[in-house]
Amino acid sequence: MNTKTMVFGMLTIGISTLGFAQQQVDSLKVEQLDEVVVTDSKFKLKRENSGKVITKITQKDLENFQGKSVAEIINNTAGIEINGSRSNAGQNLNYFVRGGRNRQVLILIDGIAVTDASQIANDYDLRLLNADQVESIEILKGASSTLYGTGAASAVINIKLKKATKDAVAVNLRSTLGTNQSQDDNDYGIENVLNSVSVNGSLDKFTYLASFSHQYTDGLSAVSVGEDADAFNTHNGYLKLGYQFSDSFKLNTYTSFDKIKAEFDDGFNFADADNLSTTSQYRIGVSPEFSYKKGSITMNAAYNNIERDIQSSFPTQFKSESFVGDIYNRYNFSDKFYTVLGVNAQQNEIESFSIPFGGTDFAQDINSDDATFIIVDPYANVVYVSDFGLNINAGLRLNNHSEYGNHLVYSLNPSFKKDLSFGYIKGLASYSTAFIAPSLYQLFEPTYGNIDLKPEENRTIEVGAEVNIKDKATISVVYFNRFEENFVDFVDLGNFVFQYANTDEDFTASGIELVADVILTKKLKFLVNGTYTKVEDELNLRIPEIKVNAAFNYQLDDKTFMSLNYQYNDDRDDAFFNSATFVSETVNLKSFSLVDFYISHKVVNNRMTVFANINNILNEEYEELFGYTTKGRNINLGFTLSL
Repeated sequence: MNTKTMVFGMLTIGISTLGFAQQQVDSLKVEQLDEVVVTDSKFKLKRENSGKVITKITQKDLENFQGKSVAEIINNTAGIEINGSRSNAGQNLNYFVRGGRNRQVLILIDGIAVTDASQIANDYDLRLLNADQVESIEILKGASSTLYGTGAASAVINIKLKKATKDAVAVNLRSTLGTNQSQDDNDYGIENVLNSVSVNGSLDKFTYLASFSHQYTDGLSAVSVGEDADAFNTHNGYLKLGYQFSDSFKLNTYTSFDKIKAEFDDGFNFADADNLSTTSQYRIGVSPEFSYKKGSITMNAAYNNIERDIQSSFPTQFKSESFVGDIYNRYNFSDKFYTVLGVNAQQNEIESFSIPFGGTDFAQDINSDDATFIIVDPYANVVYVSDFGLNINAGLRLNNHSEYGNHLVYSLNPSFKKDLSFGYIKGLASYSTAFIAPSLYQLFEPTYGNIDLKPEENRTIEVGAEVNIKDKATISVVYFNRFEENFVDFVDLGNFVFQYANTDEDFTASGIELVADVILTKKLKFLVNGTYTKVEDELNLRIPEIKVNAAFNYQLDDKTFMSLNYQYNDDRDDAFFNSATFVSETVNLKSFSLVDFYISHKVVNNRMTVFANINNILNEEYEELFGYTTKGRNINLGFTLSL
C-alpha cells in the first residue's frame, strides 16, 4: 500500500470515529467549547467567536509533554514543522510554517515580540527557553502583521510564562534523567539531564516568581558520520515581580538570563570538529496596566541583549541589542464591539567581529553605528461579535521603517457561527497582508550583505470551517494560500561570490490543515491533525508535503495518565554544498514515522508526579537534515514535586 494513501486512510478512520464517539460520551465536555483565546485580537474571546483556528497548548497539555523541549512540543501542531528538533540538542532550529521560513514566524513571550538581530533571519531561538517556565502556548497561523508588525507573516507563537500561585509560598521541583542515542546505539546510558526549581507566591498585593533550570545533554555527534559526541548545556534564570497598586492599576516586571553552550561539527566537510557555540541572552521588561470602566491601557516594554561567540576554523563574535515598546488601549463599546488602538516601536542593532585571514586578533566586521534600524507603527484592530452569529475581526497598521519608509498592511477576517442542537458550525475566511524587513545581517554583513535589499511582502487567504459537537468533538479544516513578493534569497553570483538579493519571481504556497479532537469514551480521547503543503520548487527544501500527528490520550484514573503519539513526515528535498565538486546538490530525504509513549502517575497526596516517556519506540532510522544525526529510541524518567 502506498504510504501516503495509508496516512490519509488513518486520518479518515480517525474522523469517522465521530459516530462511535456520539454513542459513547455523555458526561465529559470538550475543553475547546469554553476555551478562551487572545492572540488573534488581544482580547479574551471564546474560541467559538474567533475567526481563526487557533491552537492552544494548555498547562495540562504541557504536563503531558514533560521531558520535551518547547520546539518538540510545538512541532506536534498542524501546519508547523520545526526542523532540527529531532536531532542533536545543539542543532539549529528551522521554523517551516505554511511554506515559510524563520523570518516569517514571530515569537512572543507574554505578548512581547522577541527577536535576535544577530541572527541571519532576525528570529528568536526557542532553545533559549526552558519548557518548565511555560504556562501555555497559543499558535496563530496566517499573516498577522496588523497586530504584531514585521515578521508575522506565516505564524505568531505566543508563549505565556508561568505566574505566581495564590499561596504565600510554593516550591516546584522537576528532574528528568534520560538517554540520548542514535538508532545505532543500544547502551541506554544516562546522557540527558534536566533539572528545574521555582519558588513563587502571593503576599497580599505582591506576587513573585523565581525559577532556575539547567539541561546537560551528551551522547550524540552532530554529524551522522561523527564518532565524537557533541554536548549541549543550558542555564535559564527568570524572575517576575508584580504589584496590584489598586483595583485599576497593576505592574509586572521581569528579568531573565539564558545561556547555551553547544558543541558542533564541521558541516562543510561533514566531519568531527572541536567547535563550540556560546549564546548568552539577558532580558528585562516592564508591563503596567491601567483599567477603567470599559477598557484598559497596557504597555509592554522590553530590552534584550544577546551575545554569541563561535569558536571554529572561522571564529566570529556577534552582539545585538533590541528594544520593543508596545502601548495599546483596549476599549469595549459593548459586549459586541471591541477595539484596540496602539503604537509599537522597535530599535535593533548588531555588531560582529572576526579574525581576518592570517591575523590573530578580532577585527570589527559590522559596525552598530551603521547596522541599526527603528520601526514606529501605529495600528488599530476592531472585533465585532453579533448576537446572530456574524463575527468580524479587522485591522490596519502603518509600518514606519527607518530604512524603507511606510508600508500599509491590513487584515479582514469575517466568520459566521450557527448554533445547532448538537453544538455549532462555524465558517471563516480571512485576507491579510504582511511586511518582512530584511535583517541587519542580510543588509550589512560585509561579504554577503546587500544594503539595496527591499522588504518582502506577503498576502495570505484563508477559508475554513469548524464543527463542534457538544461533549464529543471539535473538527476544523482550513485552506490557505500565501503569496510572496521580493523574496530574499542567498544567490550565487558566480566565481564563488554569494550575496543576499531579492528574487524577480513571485512564489505561492498553499495547502490544507485538518484538526480533530474526539472524545471516544469518558477516559479516552483521540487527537489528530494533518497538513498538506504545496510549495514551489524554489521554496520546498525540508518542507514535507504531508505531515500527520495523532495521539490517543487515556486517563486510567484520577492518578494515572497515558498517551500514545504518532507522527508521519513525508519525503522532502534537502540541499548541501559538495566540498569535492564545489557545487550545491539536491538530495531527497525519505519519509519517516515516529511512535512515542508517555505515562505519568500521581503519588504523595497528588503533590508528586512520576513520569516516563519512550520516544521513537520502533527505533526508526531517518534523516531530518542531510548528513546530520537524528535520535533513535530514547527513554526519559522523571518526577515533579510541589511543596
